[in-house]
Amino acid sequence: MLYPAITPGPQQPGPHQVSRREGRNESPYEGKQQERSHGPLFLGHLLSRGEFQVCTANQLTKRAFKCSFAFGLPPGLGQDVSMIRNVLALLSLVLTVLPLAQAGEFKALFPKDGIPKGWVVRAWSDVSKPGPEGAQWVVENGVLNGGGARGSWLISEAEYSDLELQFEFKLGPQGNSGCALRSPASGDPAFDGLELQMADYRYNTKAAESELTGGLYRALAPRKQVYKPEKWNRYEITLKGPQVKVALNGTVILDHDLSKEDSVIKRHNGKDAPALRDRPRKGQIGFQNLSRGGSPVLIRNARIRTTR
Repeated sequence: MLYPAITPGPQQPGPHQVSRREGRNESPYEGKQQERSHGPLFLGHLLSRGEFQVCTANQLTKRAFKCSFAFGLPPGLGQDVSMIRNVLALLSLVLTVLPLAQAGEFKALFPKDGIPKGWVVRAWSDVSKPGPEGAQWVVENGVLNGGGARGSWLISEAEYSDLELQFEFKLGPQGNSGCALRSPASGDPAFDGLELQMADYRYNTKAAESELTGGLYRALAPRKQVYKPEKWNRYEITLKGPQVKVALNGTVILDHDLSKEDSVIKRHNGKDAPALRDRPRKGQIGFQNLSRGGSPVLIRNARIRTTR
C-alpha cells in the first residue's frame, strides 16, 4: 500500500533538500538505490493531487524528521514511521474525499408521497402565470405523477447553475414532456431557458429531431435516438458553465459547448428567441406535462447535486 508524504517532489526541491556540504539542491533519490528495511517496505511520496512516487521508510523518516523542526514538533515524533503511516494514510483519504464534498451530495428532489414542497405549478407557455385549472402534480409510492389538465410545468422555487441531475421517466403513447433547465421566472423555458425534450414520436409524427426525446427543444438534436417507448428511461444531465452533457439510458446523446451555438431559434409564434449562447447560466428546473390522451407523465428516482 502506498502512503503520501507531505514533502515536495524531486521536480520541485524544498528548502530542506539543500545540501550543507555542497551548497546545492539535492534529491534524496540521486545516485542512491532504493533502501529496504526488514523487507520491501515502501511508502508514497506525494507530488501533486493523485500523483505519488515510491520511497522507502528510511527516506520518509528522514523527511519527517526535517518536517518536525519546521512545524515545531519533537524530532522523535517525526521518526515514528508507524505513526507517519497512519497520519498520512488519513491525509490521503481526506485529499480523495474533499473534492467530492466540495461538489455537494446528491439530494432527492421529491418526497416518497404527497405534494412536492418547494415547487409550484405554472402554465406551459409562460411560467410566470398559474397552471391550468385541474393540473395536478403529486407523488405516489415514490413516483411523481403529472396529470389532469394538460399544459403545465412543475417548477422549482430554487435556482440552480452548475448541476448534475438524474431521473427516470415514462410516457404514454402520446406523451409529451420536458425538463426545464436554468429557466427564468417568466417566459417559456423552451425558448428563454433550456428545455430537454421527453416526447414520444407518436405525439407528433412530423416532429423535427430536436423536438423529440433527447433534443434541446428546436435547437439541438440528439446524436442518436435511444428512447424506449412506454418504458422507463433514465436521464443523466450535467451542466457546467456553457457545457451541457446528456446521457439517455447510458448513451451520451448531447455534449455541446453552448457558447458556440449562435443560431437564432424561432418561437411558436414565429418570433426570434435568444440563441443558446445567450441563454441564462442560472435558473429554475422543472417538469412539463403536455401529453395527449390523458396518460400522465411519470418521474421517479429524481436527484440533484450542485457543483458550484
